[in-house]
Amino acid sequence: MTVSISGTDGVTFNDNSVQTTAATGFGFKNRLINGNMALSQRATSATVTAGTAVPTSSTGYPCVDRFFVYSTGANVTAAQVAGAGATQYRLQITGAASVTAVGVGQRIEQKNSYDMAGSTATLSVDLANTLLSTVTWTANYATTADTFGTIGTPTKTQIATGTFTVTSTVTNFSAQISIPAAATTGVEILLTVGAQTSGTFTVGNIQLEKGSTATSFDYRPYGTELSLCQRYYFKILPASGSQAFGVGFNDSTTATRAVAQFPVVMRTSPTALEQSGTAADYQIRFTGGAATTCSSVPTFSDSNPYTATFIFTVASGLTGGQASLSRSTNSTAFLAWSTEL
Repeated sequence: MTVSISGTDGVTFNDNSVQTTAATGFGFKNRLINGNMALSQRATSATVTAGTAVPTSSTGYPCVDRFFVYSTGANVTAAQVAGAGATQYRLQITGAASVTAVGVGQRIEQKNSYDMAGSTATLSVDLANTLLSTVTWTANYATTADTFGTIGTPTKTQIATGTFTVTSTVTNFSAQISIPAAATTGVEILLTVGAQTSGTFTVGNIQLEKGSTATSFDYRPYGTELSLCQRYYFKILPASGSQAFGVGFNDSTTATRAVAQFPVVMRTSPTALEQSGTAADYQIRFTGGAATTCSSVPTFSDSNPYTATFIFTVASGLTGGQASLSRSTNSTAFLAWSTEL
């Protein structure tokens, strides 16, 4: 016999300690990843360069994981900031003179939104703006699977749009969205404001769930949320000192080829390697414990959703065929791969 206890927020626990929700019938009700803005693998703050040729796999995602940010007219700053009460973090955009528009959004891949087609969904979000009083929300679906285009050249179809009247005090808002049967190709949620020429635009605890009622925010364990984010972006950054990136072998006296294992299966095969700094931030360690500083920054070789291969180059001194270890020389050099939508 199964005994169920229902709470006031629609959450049910059965005698096997399995949590479900009235809105979805299972846990993980929030289809947006990192909606509480807790993960920021790239940076805790960054400048957003004005323009509409974003987002792409490698640009347009400045700081908080999974959320792209854009502006027109002038650059803005995006940052992970402290929240209040039970909310640890929020995403905040700081305006600047000449800004004409700002947008914050997330794209949900087809595999995580397919079942929402033909149903009612609810968007809920914490918002505040110290300058403007209107935030526009828009839901879109991709023209083809997981292909939304850029802000300036979109390949998506609008599902619905509406507005929230906001103040400088963070307040929770919600809206119901009828998702059409054709929306089986991925869903985008976009929040936009107009001329944010000063002040701040704050977003937090954003959630998209099946059902016509906004339920409590779906707080997932930090490690779980990190794994969900790493499907789209993975960064190896030293915790302190130097950091090993991967084991490989020397192709020649000047180059070593190394492999990094992704912690989760990425959405697709990454097509580029991100790195920081200069050649001096990277080195190769080889037989006998000797180490040689690189003569150029690491380069991309090839990848699949499970692993990536990259090349470290030195001026001389390697022995072809020997095993080697690629690593950083300091605590700021990193390697990263992206498969963002």
